[in-house]
Amino acid sequence: MHTPPFTIGQIPTAPISTMNLPGALQGLATLAMNLRWTWRSQTQALFQKVSGGAWNPQQSPVEMLRNLRDLDALANDQDFIAAIDAELKNLSDYLASGDDTWFVREKKSVGSGPVVYFCAEYSFHHSMNQYAGGLGILAGDHVKEASDLGLPFVGIGLFYRRGFFHQVIDWEGRQEAVFPVLDPVNYPLHQVVKPGTSEPLTISLPLKGRTVTANVWMFAVGRTPLLVLDTDLESNHPEDRKISSQLYTAGREMRLHQEFVLGVGGMKVLRALGIEPSSYHMNEGHSALLLLEQLHHLVENGSDFEAARKAITPHAIITIHTPVPEGNERFGADLARTVLSPMLEGSKIDVEEILKLGRGADKDPEIFDMTAFGLRHSQMSNGVSLLHGRTAHKTWSKATGMDVIGVTNGVHMPTWIGPEISCLYHKHGLALERETDLLVGPDDRPTWEKALELNDEEFWAAHQEQKRRLIAWAQERLFKQHARHGEGPSELAEFAECLDPDAFLIGFARRFATYKRAGLLFSDLKRASKLFEAKGRKVQILFAGKAHHSDRGGQKVVEQVYKLTETKRFKGRAFLLEDYDMETGRMLVQGVDMWLNNPRRPLEASGTSGMKAAANGIPNTSILDGWWDEGFVDGKDRNGWAIGGRKEFKDLKEQDAADAAALYEVMEQHVIPTFFNRDADGLPREWIKVMKQAVATSAYSFSTARMIRDYVDLMYGKVGK
Repeated sequence: MHTPPFTIGQIPTAPISTMNLPGALQGLATLAMNLRWTWRSQTQALFQKVSGGAWNPQQSPVEMLRNLRDLDALANDQDFIAAIDAELKNLSDYLASGDDTWFVREKKSVGSGPVVYFCAEYSFHHSMNQYAGGLGILAGDHVKEASDLGLPFVGIGLFYRRGFFHQVIDWEGRQEAVFPVLDPVNYPLHQVVKPGTSEPLTISLPLKGRTVTANVWMFAVGRTPLLVLDTDLESNHPEDRKISSQLYTAGREMRLHQEFVLGVGGMKVLRALGIEPSSYHMNEGHSALLLLEQLHHLVENGSDFEAARKAITPHAIITIHTPVPEGNERFGADLARTVLSPMLEGSKIDVEEILKLGRGADKDPEIFDMTAFGLRHSQMSNGVSLLHGRTAHKTWSKATGMDVIGVTNGVHMPTWIGPEISCLYHKHGLALERETDLLVGPDDRPTWEKALELNDEEFWAAHQEQKRRLIAWAQERLFKQHARHGEGPSELAEFAECLDPDAFLIGFARRFATYKRAGLLFSDLKRASKLFEAKGRKVQILFAGKAHHSDRGGQKVVEQVYKLTETKRFKGRAFLLEDYDMETGRMLVQGVDMWLNNPRRPLEASGTSGMKAAANGIPNTSILDGWWDEGFVDGKDRNGWAIGGRKEFKDLKEQDAADAAALYEVMEQHVIPTFFNRDADGLPREWIKVMKQAVATSAYSFSTARMIRDYVDLMYGKVGK
């Protein structure tokens, strides 16, 4: 049975933003209120045009449009009006073309209703600070691709009015956290209303001694609705208004309350809107309490507890994203008892039984483990790469009786491929939207074979243009960053041309957790100096990354890397960009020459930044961990380089020493010589060959297009009711 489509039009909403635009420009408001603009450059160009080139992409286009004045000239510019009309038609056609999507053409089914996807964070654009890192980036890409492929899909999350922090690095390298304030009227949010009315939809949640109310907003993500809950209402106690205020608070009590609102509240929203999912996909254990709400609802309606458990399990899926303990949500049993007891009061469900079902792999009775609770009530579970699936299976299968498979992450290619490279791909008819021009490559991954036919000169020129744009952008950022530190004119002048277009530019950008080893390349300073100071072979590296504001070890790594960039030995060779966000990540994966990733195997679950780089033709040099363990191709068709082998060490010092030695060897003997080996035309032909192989083996194989096909075939289609 084919699943009926589910689109944003099925969610009853009312506008909340007023944009005082002349009638001829009203179409811009329509374009701004659907997040398809986040992956459509033509719409973004209209926003720049209407702002006179002053639109700062750190600002939502809704806020920008609300504050514009004196638009009469543009309102009479017929060419501009025609461009708006063309974009409106493109959006309208896109929203109406559900019958021509992959999901419909291939006659796929996920059951009688939509897949409902729960996640604590989502990233669509750097102007909306609703994400902390890779989990949110992945979730945003997942929702975008669900729209592109026509998958019946609804997202559930929270709206954080203070979002996640902006990172400021002081003159000594210490990370400081600055939290924004996000007003809903300045963002592309739609007010969800009660069906058949214009009254805002709210849901009520029982907590100790009081009831908390949550508002419901909708982000329209192309065809796909994302529903987000917000407790910042005047009717709530001041302390409860802050529940959905800040993403990933350090306090465990507040964190559990957030996850209570996400899981329990999310289920109540679906019920209020009459949405009957075919399956529930928990992206990490943050939302596992949705299962408790389902149990409670069934028991309240006459089911016994064990029958209720059997009823909910066949339709639940949980994705595990990290083998690192800090990435799996664990709470003290006493805290869990306090938060969960009010909703179970008077029911036939014993909170102590729930706590037992949430015991983790270590079976500690004093801990309630959200991942364990989710696994025990799910039909299927997956890790986010083939290697991580095996790693997670070892961790969880004995404790929960649940097998864990691998469904490798992907990235939304229209979001991450740079404009010059994208233009080149389209010029040569390389369409990512459909499974064309694909051959089966290593590990049965499809290979985008036509990428190998790209002209060397054109491909290198497109890469160089993206590199030049990155350099101009990064130099401006570095100048402002160091000006704030109070550096003198002569020092600041150096940043005007600190990055050399002819240098070999390495990129390293990710969350600065200690296991990711940001400073591994500098663990032997003498050997590192030789790499960066070789005559005629200039090498530079751009770092970017945040540590969680409660991760002191990660913050220490930020400080160490910053101080290293200020040393006489590496100043002008190594740079640390502050405030790592979606914009910084996109600029780096489009413009550097090589992507470096060196976590301790097997702690990197996936590592999607390397996929983005590869799709832009940027080779990876990486530990064989996460996606690179399955994505790396050696030999004559090499698509990058591996650091060491697949040995896993018990002694961390031994592992770090072995990996550092392997990193120096591959850089000295293979990577850098290949990049600087030029022919008579000044082109690095062998390097370009690796670049094209990187594209061929990643642009489809490690895309969200392939990932969602895997979810539909391996999971959604099997658990959907």
